[in-house]
Amino acid sequence: MLLKNKTAIITGTRRGIGHAIVEAFAKEGANIWAHARKATPEFIEDMEQLSQKYNIQIRPLCFELTDYNAMKVAVTEIMASKIPIDILVNNAGITHTSLFQMSKIEDLREEFEVNFFSVFIFTQYISKLMTRKKSGSIINIASTAGIDANSGKSMYGSAKAAVICMTNVISEEIGTVGVRANCIAPGMTKTDMLDILNDKMLNELLDTTDLHRVGRPSEIADTAVFLASDLASYITGQVIRVDGGLG
Repeated sequence: MLLKNKTAIITGTRRGIGHAIVEAFAKEGANIWAHARKATPEFIEDMEQLSQKYNIQIRPLCFELTDYNAMKVAVTEIMASKIPIDILVNNAGITHTSLFQMSKIEDLREEFEVNFFSVFIFTQYISKLMTRKKSGSIINIASTAGIDANSGKSMYGSAKAAVICMTNVISEEIGTVGVRANCIAPGMTKTDMLDILNDKMLNELLDTTDLHRVGRPSEIADTAVFLASDLASYITGQVIRVDGGLG
């Protein structure tokens, strides 16, 4: 098992890529703090079932990412457990789609609050725990929209580009104490975010990929497993595109 005896924090785990990462990490032996916005009965039951299936521990961690007081309480809970944190996966995010000239300041603020500011603050907290033990792997889920120009994605892409820049700076600043930081930049992946596209738009986008298909959340999760594991012990400050050959 690639992640046996490691403990990970993963945000946005109720569905999509985040849920796939939880299952992939659990399969590889990791114990997990699984974040979601709300502690719904369905979420709690789902995490319990995965915990039993793979014989590992999954602890729910529920708070709104933009509620920094609640975030601080969650971090206090993590610290009180006395369990060292080996991996942080910042996966949770939102997206607004609109043409640049039609974009609303309220949507732009929300994009950055959820997709960048909360990631920045939460990573500050958890990276301090990692630097104390002089090891750790931080994995930020960015997007190809943060690298390439995508019509309608000026707000989302800008926030994800900020995440990529932050990751590179983290890698440089705390790499000397053994903490690695990398980004995964998914392309088109079968999640709720893709459901906003009609068939014509989707087919046009598929034609821009070498593999001519949509990615699976499990394929993003497998990349996260690799970056979290000791197989990637000399990889830091990188953006790994998982996009089916987009371009």
